[in-house]
Amino acid sequence: MIKGFKMKLYPGQAEEYERRHNLLWPEMKEMIHEYGGKNYTIFYDKDTLTLFGYLEVEDEERWAQSSDTAINRKWWDYMADIMETNPDNSPVCIDLKNVFHLD
Repeated sequence: MIKGFKMKLYPGQAEEYERRHNLLWPEMKEMIHEYGGKNYTIFYDKDTLTLFGYLEVEDEERWAQSSDTAINRKWWDYMADIMETNPDNSPVCIDLKNVFHLD
C-alpha cells in the first residue's frame, strides 16, 4: 500500500529538519522496516513550509502500531520544536488521497 501525507514546518526550520533526517537514528530506521515501511521519501515545499511524505507499507494496521513504539515517541519529542504537532508531540499529519499511480 502507498501512503501520501503532508505535514508543516515552522518558519526557518527547513535546514534543521533536513539535518536531523540526514542523521536519522539507526533504531528509527530499524523500526520503520520492522513495521513494514519502505521507500520512505519526504519532499519540502519552501513556499508553503509543507512537507509531503511518500511511504510504502506492507500492512496499514501493522504500520499504525509503529506510532506506539518508544523510539517513535522519542523521535516525535525530538522533532516537536521545529514542526506543527499535536498535544502528544505527534506531527500534525494529513493523509492524502491517492488519485493516480503508474508503475
